[in-house]
Amino acid sequence: MTNSMNNVQEILESIKNAYGVEILQIDTRQYKIISQPEKTIPLLTHLKSQGYSHLSILTCVDWIEQKKFELVYILMNWSNGVTFLVSTFIDRDNPVFTTVKDMWPTAEWYERDVHEFFGVEFEGNENCKKPMILEVWNDLPPLRKDFDPLKYSKEHYPDREYEKDVIHEAKIIRADIEKQTGGELNG
Repeated sequence: MTNSMNNVQEILESIKNAYGVEILQIDTRQYKIISQPEKTIPLLTHLKSQGYSHLSILTCVDWIEQKKFELVYILMNWSNGVTFLVSTFIDRDNPVFTTVKDMWPTAEWYERDVHEFFGVEFEGNENCKKPMILEVWNDLPPLRKDFDPLKYSKEHYPDREYEKDVIHEAKIIRADIEKQTGGELNG
């Protein structure tokens, strides 16, 4: 197993030099690789050729304060059990990236999911805009941090009573915790 881990270190060193990525070790067999958007597709292509051929998932994180979306491609190498989380940041106001569906056909569905729930466009994926779950949705994508579920519910289901505003209550609780901990709040 030492040989395969040496090979992993060689791959990490080579991509650091070739693509200028930042590498963080998360666990013994898990690494996060942060790439510039313009270098991400060539990086993914290279990693696939090195045995990281299984795209476990593509997901998205909304960093609203930084005005960025983080796209995360989770790649697995079945021969050594190592997982790479390849991450890139794109503009939140113009969320467009290139599809990888030609590299991984299952990515078509992951990209449709990210589009539907975050609003990210994937150039080259002509099915990206077809709804999967939210067929009659007419609001902000629901996993964006600026989507207000209470406002949406009140507008679309006005005859229901909403006794609690849990978002407002959560903000009050968070402020109380921050006050007690002197602003130290993890998560």
